[in-house]
Amino acid sequence: MNKLTLSVLLVLTIVLTACGTPGAEPAPIDTMVPTASSGNEPTAIVSNTQPVPTEAATLAPTEAAMPAGVSFSNDVLPIFQSRCSSCHSGEQARKGLSLMSYESIMAGSTGGAVIIPGDANGSLLVQLVSGGQMPKQGPKLTPEQIQIIIDWIMAGALNN
Repeated sequence: MNKLTLSVLLVLTIVLTACGTPGAEPAPIDTMVPTASSGNEPTAIVSNTQPVPTEAATLAPTEAAMPAGVSFSNDVLPIFQSRCSSCHSGEQARKGLSLMSYESIMAGSTGGAVIIPGDANGSLLVQLVSGGQMPKQGPKLTPEQIQIIIDWIMAGALNN
């Protein structure tokens, strides 16, 4: 990751943290557009903000860019097990959300669905991890891990 990308991610995190209200839902990510500079870099447009280019903002890959073979059991579940299990497993799972099985993930939390198959932008889980709000404890997910989750959701969030 280059210095510009890290700087943009840091600024984005600070802005989102400063503008957020404790307990409030994160602002939805509205759309993806190419930047004017190169036409190839994704840009996330977050409600009430200017476009911010970032590698982590690749929320809606095109059909051609979508990798084949993202597997829930081989690619996605290990991320949840390693980064989310301390708070989102077992009977005491926070907000009623267990991320330890396909069925429990798709059941959602006490607030409703966290995954909308085919719609990474509308999936609360993606909004929280890409915005740096989750996980609250331990290291944040890497851009690569976030992209795996996004690709899985965009491919239909299959139990494969």
